Amino acid sequence: MSYIPHTEKDIQEMLDAVGVASVEELFKPIPDNLRLKKPLNLPASLSEQELHQKLSALGKKNATVDEYISFLGAGAYHHYIPSVVNHLILRSEFYTAYTPYQPEISQGTLQAIFEYQTLICQLTGMEVANASMYDGASATAEAVLMARRITNRAKVILNAALHPEYREVVKTYLSGNRDNIKEVFYCTETGRTLPDAIEKLLDKDTSCVVIQSPNFFGSIEDIKTISEVVHKNNSILIVAITEPISLGLLKPPGELGADIVVGEGQAFGNGLNFGGPYLGFFATLEKYLRQMPGRLVGETVDKNGKRGYILTMATREQHIRREKATSNICTNEGLCALSAAIYLTAIGKNGLMELARLNLSKAEYLKNGLANIKGIKPAFTAPTFNEFVIEVEKEPDAVLKVLLKKGIIAGLPLKKFYSELSRHILLCATEMNSKEEMDELADGLGKVMA
Repeated sequence: MSYIPHTEKDIQEMLDAVGVASVEELFKPIPDNLRLKKPLNLPASLSEQELHQKLSALGKKNATVDEYISFLGAGAYHHYIPSVVNHLILRSEFYTAYTPYQPEISQGTLQAIFEYQTLICQLTGMEVANASMYDGASATAEAVLMARRITNRAKVILNAALHPEYREVVKTYLSGNRDNIKEVFYCTETGRTLPDAIEKLLDKDTSCVVIQSPNFFGSIEDIKTISEVVHKNNSILIVAITEPISLGLLKPPGELGADIVVGEGQAFGNGLNFGGPYLGFFATLEKYLRQMPGRLVGETVDKNGKRGYILTMATREQHIRREKATSNICTNEGLCALSAAIYLTAIGKNGLMELARLNLSKAEYLKNGLANIKGIKPAFTAPTFNEFVIEVEKEPDAVLKVLLKKGIIAGLPLKKFYSELSRHILLCATEMNSKEEMDELADGLGKVMA
């Protein structure tokens, strides 16, 4: 059977319905120079056994995080995942779950999403949270679109200490309105955003200000002061969080004046996975509920008074009229959200606080150890959480290359994203980095810098 099993009669009926005589005529609007006129240059097909062997051989070329001592962070964090997470999400009733269109047969999936939303609200200090955001970057961009709808203003202010790739995604979402995007630069000395710098850019056309805390340099922003500045202009403050473990220690952004809190939930029970799939979280105030993208699961009772769960809101155009849709998000991120819910439930409130303290103390130990090495100095003075930036006298790429040969991934050079930080390296330490590993990094850097 063909992949698309249409008979010639079926094809002709469809052509007649759209008013063309042939398939060739159907594709006539496509310019001739863009049309494929010969078979694709693909290798011969393989048997299942041959394909399995080939893919296994290719897979062996990948280096796993366990083969290196890694101090990478920058939005993707190596945390321990309790075995209970994979044990539960790999159960067939969860593993095969998709969008829960029919509540009568999707109560388990709906309840899991509801509990995930509840946990996100508790962590962020916000009133409502949704599900099914793709990742932190697209959640941030969706928040910007939402702020523009709420305020009916066009201008967007992005903190330059917001993850560079998040900023690029926002600019892509607003590709036709890039002139309305302004960037406010961090204070070079502290690594934090200056509220005064934001205030100078605010005007009556500013819809929102987007900051990240801890920011891309690991520095903890003064959310409260920034929120006061933003709200004086009746603009919306969006706070992005790429390392949500920090919420185990830091006051929730909602308690500091944030209107929308978004971020990346990968650290909550989702592996690094060579870059995905990840999990975007999104929370806001109840008064903005109907402008929120994604899906929202609510708790209700059935006709017999028993507790039940339903899709309270689904805002993509497949569910409602296109002109009322707030998003085109299609995929259900329920499995990743379930991982986060299981993870947070398993470690609990006290466990999250303990883990956050451990991450903080490990990074501080590493920061202090590196500060004592000649040719290295901390780049910024603001308090940080599990990530920080150092400035090195030697060329960072050369330094990192030497350490990589010793099996140490010693951080991310920042010159790719910030030309003014050409000798700076971003490092991260989590609970997965032992004292011995951190001492080995310090020893390696000391020898390289000598």
